[in-house]
Amino acid sequence: MGLLDGKVAFITGAARGQGRSHALTLAREGADIIAVDICRQAPTVPYPMATPEDLAETVKEVEALDRRIVASQVDVRDLAALTAAVNDGAAQLGRLDIVLANAGISTPAPTLEMDEEVWDEMIEVNLTGQWKTIRAAVPHIIAGGRGGSVVITSSLAAIYANPNTAHYTAAKAGLVGFMKVLAKELAPQRIRVNTVHPTTVATDMILNEPTYRLFRPDLANPTREDFEVAARTLNKLPVAAIEPADISNAILYLVSEAGRYVTGITHVVDAGGQLG
Repeated sequence: MGLLDGKVAFITGAARGQGRSHALTLAREGADIIAVDICRQAPTVPYPMATPEDLAETVKEVEALDRRIVASQVDVRDLAALTAAVNDGAAQLGRLDIVLANAGISTPAPTLEMDEEVWDEMIEVNLTGQWKTIRAAVPHIIAGGRGGSVVITSSLAAIYANPNTAHYTAAKAGLVGFMKVLAKELAPQRIRVNTVHPTTVATDMILNEPTYRLFRPDLANPTREDFEVAARTLNKLPVAAIEPADISNAILYLVSEAGRYVTGITHVVDAGGQLG
């Protein structure tokens, strides 16, 4: 018996990284999955984004767990496409119980030097895209009448500020206020809403040259090793980046019966980073 037998989860940004990890973790516990990802490059993002092949790999790995999955290429900025994806997935899988608003980008830049397009795309994806995800999906949970759970991926950046992340921090902090309002609005329908706040996670969004430069601006061509040394020093802990599974396990708690009375909270998974 799995913790989520018979449940269906909708996950954005599911092609790789944290999203894929979440899909596999929930599938191992019995959930079927509706998965979406943009699977193409966003104009301002300086690292390679997920591909259709990445999303196909998520599908393969979920199906290898003997769970069903409905996957499509969708940009979270496109409400109509999100709605169509959720409608199709819920029709095929029969219900919807869990929403993980996980998709996001990282585009480090000094506040007074970043281009307007960089700011706008960050807010559109990391803040407005989460609202559109929930706007498209949560009505299916309400219609089911069984209650459910929503987890929005925020960040330690909403709590502990770092330079060159004003747009990212603004979006991730905005998600906290959004979550708290939503938790109150959905409480009568027995739908719990929480944010999860990871520190640096070892995914392709982080393990790239722009992020290495963010941590080591003193070096012309910082390496992953340079980044890890700086990250460990910043966090004052022997870890540079936690694993996607660490966040997936926290989400599993929030969406399962183990967290049935948990709503409206900021669930931090940061290896003590906020204490740094």
